[in-house]
Amino acid sequence: MKRTLSSLAVPGLVLATTATLLASAALPERQAPKALNILLMGTDGRDTITAAEKRKFHAGGHACNCTDVLMLVHVSARRDRVSVVSMPRDSYADIPPYRDASSGEERAPHPSKINGAYNEGGPELSISTVESMSGVRIDRYLQVDFRRFIDAVNDVGGVEVCTSRTLKDSATKLNLKPGKHRLDGGPSLQYVRSRHVDTSADLGRIQRQHRFLANALRGLRADKALTDPVGMARVTGTLLGNGQVEQGFDAKEMVQLAAALQKVPAKAIEFTTVPIAGFNETRPDIGSTLAWDMKRADAMFAKLRADRPLLKADANPRPKDPPGLKGYGPVRGSSLTCK
Repeated sequence: MKRTLSSLAVPGLVLATTATLLASAALPERQAPKALNILLMGTDGRDTITAAEKRKFHAGGHACNCTDVLMLVHVSARRDRVSVVSMPRDSYADIPPYRDASSGEERAPHPSKINGAYNEGGPELSISTVESMSGVRIDRYLQVDFRRFIDAVNDVGGVEVCTSRTLKDSATKLNLKPGKHRLDGGPSLQYVRSRHVDTSADLGRIQRQHRFLANALRGLRADKALTDPVGMARVTGTLLGNGQVEQGFDAKEMVQLAAALQKVPAKAIEFTTVPIAGFNETRPDIGSTLAWDMKRADAMFAKLRADRPLLKADANPRPKDPPGLKGYGPVRGSSLTCK
């Protein structure tokens, strides 16, 4: 499975930097008008942050080498629309057959949580799992760990977030009062990791990640950072790293698409979760999992495959905060940004 033009890479946690990430990947062979599908993988890798950072930002604990964040990002062929679909980490998944890289043995299809695909077979197995579940071809991917996330957010001068209610998490020690806050890399990590704020658990965390990305993109566009060659080179270098881990982008691709997406407004960016039907019966081999609402999920993925928007042109639904435990339908980025 060849996804990359280079062997750059990072392992890692998540997101916000998607602002610059969405700006990545105009491939030479895809210069013709074709849509682009990117899989963003935020792993729980934390070996590269210091002991002091782990204490300060409450980012210790045992890493499972899993994808705590999976986002399917669809960039339209005309580069005028972006659709972001988050897949909760505890989603039930049928892992497709694959060859174990260390033993060379063939592994048969088997059930798992979707975040476990990465632990078993790295980004390649995560990609093939998402492809088999969605029917959407993944063209490029990017992995972000705690270190890359913190540094990339600092590279762009932090990200503004806002909340209408107090956000307090017992695990990450996030404690944000109502209002606007500009967060540097470490506090941003606390913000996007928090899942003990209320009863919405991972679905609430996903919505905060979407809010973070929407505001990060707005800030980058306002500062014209996506078309700043020096600034983009710095952020790109942070995200892609020194080649220790294979990455699904190269620097030139990132800079090219960044410039193309400078003109995409927040209202043309859609955020949603994959539709959730509820909880599956707990299994001793994989534990408690979320079941996708396959009828609604298939309809949503069909729109992505056809390069169609998830929302009607005149639709502008308001996000419910916190979201329900069955996920939420598409909302525009403009409904998630600070006012």
